[in-house]
Amino acid sequence: MNLFKHEINVASPQTMVKITKYVREDLKKSGVASGIAVIFCPHTTAGITINENADPDVQRDLLYGYEKVFPTQDGNYRHFEGNSHAHMKSSAMGASATVIVEEGKLILGTWQDIYFCEYDGPRYRKFYVKIVEG
Repeated sequence: MNLFKHEINVASPQTMVKITKYVREDLKKSGVASGIAVIFCPHTTAGITINENADPDVQRDLLYGYEKVFPTQDGNYRHFEGNSHAHMKSSAMGASATVIVEEGKLILGTWQDIYFCEYDGPRYRKFYVKIVEG
């Protein structure tokens, strides 16, 4: 079975955690040489994305931009848990990413990594990786 579950402890209220190493380890364990890897987040206040890994200011700027569009504090939010901003950020980011696998390797650009995006931390989170041969 090529389904892998990962659990991470996210200490910050809003952050992007690089998870590419987990996906690469899963791919190696799967033995799949050609196919796809699907990375899925089962949380409504977090997401998955692929973005630049060379300059950490890119992650900071992404979080800053989402905060401007979906501010943490807004007197018009009605959701009783007080995390409406996190639900909106999660919906905009998306809950999954798909990466092509060829010759046993993830096809990512030179400056790309896979990130778990937390918008309602700190929290204990999980994500799944499904490796599909084909």
